[in-house]
Amino acid sequence: MTPADDAELFPGFTSQQIDTGEARIFVRHGGSGPAVMLLHGHPRTSATWHRVAPLLVAAGFSVICPDLRGYGRSRGPEPTADHSAHSKRAVAADMVEVARRLGHDRFHLAGHDRGSYVALRMAMDHPSLVQRVALMDCLPISEHLRRADAEFATRWWHWFFFAQPEIPERVIDADPASWYAPKADPATMGAENHAELLRAVQDPAVVRAMLEDYRAGLTIDRAHEEEDRAAGRRIEAPTLVLWSTRDDLEELYGDPLRVWRAWARDPVGFGIDSGHHMAEEAAPAVADALARFFS
Repeated sequence: MTPADDAELFPGFTSQQIDTGEARIFVRHGGSGPAVMLLHGHPRTSATWHRVAPLLVAAGFSVICPDLRGYGRSRGPEPTADHSAHSKRAVAADMVEVARRLGHDRFHLAGHDRGSYVALRMAMDHPSLVQRVALMDCLPISEHLRRADAEFATRWWHWFFFAQPEIPERVIDADPASWYAPKADPATMGAENHAELLRAVQDPAVVRAMLEDYRAGLTIDRAHEEEDRAAGRRIEAPTLVLWSTRDDLEELYGDPLRVWRAWARDPVGFGIDSGHHMAEEAAPAVADALARFFS
């Protein structure tokens, strides 16, 4: 994507690469006022926020949209045997450094899907930095696994497939566009957002990093969450939980807030009338919920 394309997708935003020490993180940022960081999920890039970010700028916020370590145009270290190089703790440290380099010592935070697990880890590990946090379409990884049954395994089979060594890379890299096509509709996503996704997944290094995200999730990330739970740690920042009413989170678990009450002090939240990729499908509702909460 050229600078002109970036400017069209995120008008008024600046795009740059930030070296965090372990990784080079691609980030889009714009606006003025209190800082809000938006973290995307799998297999998206920061472009997933292209409809939400301008609405938050118009509402008076500085908006930061990074590509997570290894996703999109961000690059991290080689994978490690224990998957720690792609743990949510490592990715959260990237995001903290990105905010610092952009001049923000404290910020609001929203994460969707895999980005929500990074947001959870940031809120746990860096409580003095995160003012308010919004967690979208998620439960903690350990809570999913604690409740895993045949229905969960059938619907969320990709978690366990992606965790296998080597095989997922061979399958996906054989035809990445076809692999991701069923959940990547250009009419819904927006043409430029869709094109950015397809460019990213053509790179085997991106595919491998995204798979390492899932491998870390079932191993080291789960262990970190279990350590938090055993120690009685919770998110101290005010917490908003949003979920897509046309996805399956409610269907599998009932009210997500019941689960989150063990992880955050007095979480609030509600469903958004949308499919899973709510930032693309229901941007006005998402932006309004975030702006109200972060204000």
